[in-house]
Amino acid sequence: MSYLSISPNHAHNKQTGHLYYNTNWDFLTSALGEIMNVKLILVGGIVFYAAQMIVSFATGPLVHEGILDEVYKAYAQFWRPELTQEPPDMAALMPRWITTGLITAFLMAAVYGWIRPAFAGSGWQKGLKFGLLLFLFGATMMAGWSGVFNLPENIWAWWAIESALYYAAGGAALGFVAEKLAPSAS
Repeated sequence: MSYLSISPNHAHNKQTGHLYYNTNWDFLTSALGEIMNVKLILVGGIVFYAAQMIVSFATGPLVHEGILDEVYKAYAQFWRPELTQEPPDMAALMPRWITTGLITAFLMAAVYGWIRPAFAGSGWQKGLKFGLLLFLFGATMMAGWSGVFNLPENIWAWWAIESALYYAAGGAALGFVAEKLAPSAS
């Protein structure tokens, strides 16, 4: 009987045939080390958020104050009271929007650090692919929500288009910065 090492994290007792797990937690910390790169999460998250915010400077007026303005007014019961008053009190919602935006950006940067080896290409290309993957997940959720929330299809369509732009820009920026902060092993 030959001995085949399953991994450095396992030990095999040849006499009993039992497989023992190594109690050294190095395998866990090395696995988490890639996703728990604090610099990647903090700086990458801020860059991800900032890139999306820059895109929103163009899409906000075009989509939300232009194309969908009348539709939003017709479905006012779905929006927060701050958005339905004249003029809308966007400043009242900024703390919520910034907080949730940063928290989710940090989470996305952590996820990117974890799955980045699955993507091929340069840093920005990996990030762009990650952004498109996020868009696919988001569009899938929107498709499901459209069956629950009674909003017109053009709202869902424009939100999906806008999210594709947000995630593509945010992902590419995150990938570019991540490659500078924590170069890929590949």
